[in-house]
Amino acid sequence: MFQKLIAGMLPYMPKKLVWIFSRKYIAGETIEDAIRVSRELNSQGIKVTIDLLGEFISDLKQAEANRETYLQIIDRIQAEKIDGNYSLKPTSFGLLLDAGVCYQNIRQIVEKAAGYDNFIRVDMEDSPCTDLEIELFRKLKKEFPSHVGLVLQAYLRRTLDDIKNMEDLHSAAVPLNFRLCKGIYVEPEAIAFKKYQEVNDHYLADLDHIFSKGMYPGIATHDKPLVEGAYQLISKYKLPSTAYEFQMLYGVTPELRKSIVEKGHPMRVYIPFGKEWFGYSTRRLKENPKMATHIIKALFIRK
Repeated sequence: MFQKLIAGMLPYMPKKLVWIFSRKYIAGETIEDAIRVSRELNSQGIKVTIDLLGEFISDLKQAEANRETYLQIIDRIQAEKIDGNYSLKPTSFGLLLDAGVCYQNIRQIVEKAAGYDNFIRVDMEDSPCTDLEIELFRKLKKEFPSHVGLVLQAYLRRTLDDIKNMEDLHSAAVPLNFRLCKGIYVEPEAIAFKKYQEVNDHYLADLDHIFSKGMYPGIATHDKPLVEGAYQLISKYKLPSTAYEFQMLYGVTPELRKSIVEKGHPMRVYIPFGKEWFGYSTRRLKENPKMATHIIKALFIRK
């Protein structure tokens, strides 16, 4: 109850206070911060995916600015020889304002990354965006088959059907590339599984199907039972380490991450950065009120 109270109050707290919590989970405000953190992870044999924070924009000028910033980010990251790729949220580029403009914005970004033989991951957002983002991905995948992937959320009841419905885009030469996560948005029970075990069971069922079809998954989880379940599926299908990767958020479950890497599995860490960190942080805390304890601990340590 106390943790939920803290989570609910966080958006109204001073930014300096919220940053005490946030700095563990966000690289910083600048591209230099993202590069610094990426180099540190690369030195540990961990790849990264870079994400500029900011979503659900209110006008298309913001979308244009985000596009230009991403193009600059890609040039800079490639020049720095960071071992990583890029993630983006379509609502940052106008998805809910003008889907056509959004597509053109993201297409330019994918084209830029493809020019470096790199890769863009299209994040999945809340349920009003799902069909729009699948349609967007379809168009991009047909033009840039090796350079774009999509996020799927296992807690949505539709996800396994969505995977099957996209199999026309899949081939052995250029497999579909999905990041599979549990899902973080608050959705009604009619469209999303709610119980912990129920979500985990469907996550592993989705992952099993992805493996069975020869698709490439980013196994995005901080849940040890799901990691163990993924190990079993990797063994079941006798998969080489080139056929999948584990993915985690920066700053979350570092010991579990370390254990996965030590077992020889590939790992990629999601690196969020940017001046819009406040909104990202408050959303993360609302999704996981237990993180409120980190704020209280940080306050006492700082004192």
